[in-house]
Amino acid sequence: MRNVEEFELIIVGGGPAGLCAAMYAGRGMLKAVLLERGVPGGELLNTEWIDDYPGFEHVLGRELAQKMTSHAAAFGADIRQENVEGIARRDDGVFEVTTAGGTIYQAPAVILTAGGTPTKLEVPGELEYAGRGVSYCAVCDGAFFKGETIAVVGGGDAAVEEADYLTRYAEKVYVIHRRDEFRASKILQERLFANPKIEVIWNKRVLELTGTPAGLQSLLLEDTLTGGITTLEATGCFVFIGFRPNTGLVKEHFAHDSSGYIVTDDRMMTSIPGLFAAGDLRVQLTRQVTTAVGDATTAAIAVEKYLKDRQGRVLGVKVGV
Repeated sequence: MRNVEEFELIIVGGGPAGLCAAMYAGRGMLKAVLLERGVPGGELLNTEWIDDYPGFEHVLGRELAQKMTSHAAAFGADIRQENVEGIARRDDGVFEVTTAGGTIYQAPAVILTAGGTPTKLEVPGELEYAGRGVSYCAVCDGAFFKGETIAVVGGGDAAVEEADYLTRYAEKVYVIHRRDEFRASKILQERLFANPKIEVIWNKRVLELTGTPAGLQSLLLEDTLTGGITTLEATGCFVFIGFRPNTGLVKEHFAHDSSGYIVTDDRMMTSIPGLFAAGDLRVQLTRQVTTAVGDATTAAIAVEKYLKDRQGRVLGVKVGV
């Protein structure tokens, strides 16, 4: 028989959004629990330096993660290492969050902050040079490549837009695409083709990333038409071949866009009453640490009001009002 624990709020995901939500839940004196499958911090733990978080001109990603975790804990956050397997809402409006550890967590409100996962190239050298030349975020890491030659891999809106953005730092930007035309919108393509710092390499795919202990040095490319092998010298490789929001945990249908990102209202409520979303898995213009914590602040405060309103409705029914 599985162990069952009851809370007012369950936060699923321990990245910046989850930790911020846990902090505000603590400030609001809610009985809340944060469930994270690994060490709290999320994508911060995969980012070497953060230079765009207010108040921290230059901070290690893991250091900022630790500070956020400590701050949440200072307000009484209950953070548990649990691998969540599913989120389901019962007919009475209470959510059941099942975990691999065997515990079922129950609460009338859930904030989903499970983030998303950049699609990887899955080639040799990608993991080795992550944070040392390989990146999945132009805004986060572009400034580290001033005056350098870098490569952008992809052909959609994100790849084309970020390649143009990266020219404000890099001396030269190569865009590598496995086909002979982009999927990106025409206006973004026009801007890219007009940029003298950008050169497109068509019909190529990355086979391997190579370098030295100091960092990335080159990319091994294969021609998708002829099979020929070439080497491109570059000290940076930005990968934009897709991003998957981690929304598969929710067992009920919810409103989302064509890419699977969750649609919320201005209080971060999803189309499922009591289920809130914050951070990278939500439909929004940009996905940064600052937007994640902003979402989470709104969501946590909105949860307080939601719980009060729900309690009022329940009490009203009980007394026949």
